[in-house]
Amino acid sequence: MSEDRSINGQKTWLEKIAQAFAHEPKNRQELLTLLREAHQNKLLDSEALAIVEGAIQVGDLQVRDIMVPRSQMVSIKACQTPKEFLPAIIESAHSRYPVIGESLDEVIGILLAKDLLPLVLQDDSKQFDIKDLLRPTTFVPESKRLNVLLREFRANHNHMAVVIDEYGGVAGLVTIEDVLEQIVGDIEDEHDVEEDSYIKPLPSGDFLVKALTPIDSFNESFACRFSDDEFDTVAGLVMNAFGHLPKRNEVTEIGDFRFRVLSADSRRVHLLRLTPLPRAAALNG
Repeated sequence: MSEDRSINGQKTWLEKIAQAFAHEPKNRQELLTLLREAHQNKLLDSEALAIVEGAIQVGDLQVRDIMVPRSQMVSIKACQTPKEFLPAIIESAHSRYPVIGESLDEVIGILLAKDLLPLVLQDDSKQFDIKDLLRPTTFVPESKRLNVLLREFRANHNHMAVVIDEYGGVAGLVTIEDVLEQIVGDIEDEHDVEEDSYIKPLPSGDFLVKALTPIDSFNESFACRFSDDEFDTVAGLVMNAFGHLPKRNEVTEIGDFRFRVLSADSRRVHLLRLTPLPRAAALNG
């Protein structure tokens, strides 16, 4: 065996990659399998593999899959005074807000919270006109693919779009962070799951759940009865359902809940997205 082929088999593995791509993987699953083999052979680390997988899979998702629904939108009425709308901005702590006219279907612009800072120095708030601060609104259909939306966000330097349904009504909104989280995993900030909490509700009705959430705490939060005889945490429950250590974006259903892995490494699961299934909602109703 030549020296080139004797260094940990690296040459042989590189030849395998070259050969696979020379003939092109026949489908997406073959490509993912090839990438996972590269990870097993330490040519890709876990984070790189997760990002590549997310980038590949994001093309399968549409805006309707990740948007903040209409009922959960925090909007500002154009007729409101700063005194009337500032409490909502402070409470929600978002950076951008749709500004509406007579109804939620009449979005006239986007307000950036930072554009309100000059109000601190103004002596007479009666001269304030919110329309002077508005940025143009980007509208996208529910069916738009996320990879296309991300490309448009980057090209137009937008960070938020209002989602419209087939009848032209407002269905929700989507941000560039929502799209990026599908690729790189949950982007944590000061408004995400706190260090001393395990579960955070999302505007969509789903929940962020730390994998180390004790099962008794989970049962108390969701009025369910998962046994803690075999496992102490939700991570153990989920890994038992998978039958293996799951990768990011793998999904399993346990009882009345769907769990999607948002963050995991080669040793353990870190963060999950929980979706109550319709049958659970029906029972609770």
